Amino acid sequence: MKKKEKVNFIIDTLENLYPEITIPLQHKDPYTLLIAVLLSAQTTDARVNQITPILFAKADNPYDMVLLSVDEIREIIKPLGLAPMKSKGIHGLSQILIDKYNGEVPQTFEALEALPSVGHKTASVVLSQAFGIPTFPVDTHIHRLMHRWGLSDGSSVVQTEKDAKRLFPKEKWNKLHVQIILYGREYSPARGWDMEKDIITKTIIQSKK
Repeated sequence: MKKKEKVNFIIDTLENLYPEITIPLQHKDPYTLLIAVLLSAQTTDARVNQITPILFAKADNPYDMVLLSVDEIREIIKPLGLAPMKSKGIHGLSQILIDKYNGEVPQTFEALEALPSVGHKTASVVLSQAFGIPTFPVDTHIHRLMHRWGLSDGSSVVQTEKDAKRLFPKEKWNKLHVQIILYGREYSPARGWDMEKDIITKTIIQSKK
């Protein structure tokens, strides 16, 4: 199976499995998505979705968020881990959004990545899911599967993102990256992996024989 055939097979299989996608992190606008993605570092989306309603009940916009102290934010988000860093980041970026962007979330990589605690992946998710700008955020599932499928060498997430953008059509990036994450969780996990259930990896590996 050549790379082009692999890519088409992956796209078709994922489209059959996940014709409709929902964003795993609960949010109502770009700001709440930005905060939810920031909070999701080193924890699960399910855990974030348990905590964000508590946080957003107190502050779901930057103007209300800066009225909370860093300590108050930290106390709410403590169950998610990395709370000291995340609480400072949330408070700091909220102040910058007010000072520089009239409380709105900017729509460029450069502006987003300049915010405290916002890395490339967080910026990619926000641009893709809040604004529909084509990006290909690479999380652990995508990094693992691109390597398993022989589409990237697994050397770094930066390389994986480059390979994904080179191989998959741009108009599919925003939907496809979510489909791959959903597939990775359901059929191709890091632990307890059963290749019999993982139809994409199984087909690709058998095609080499």
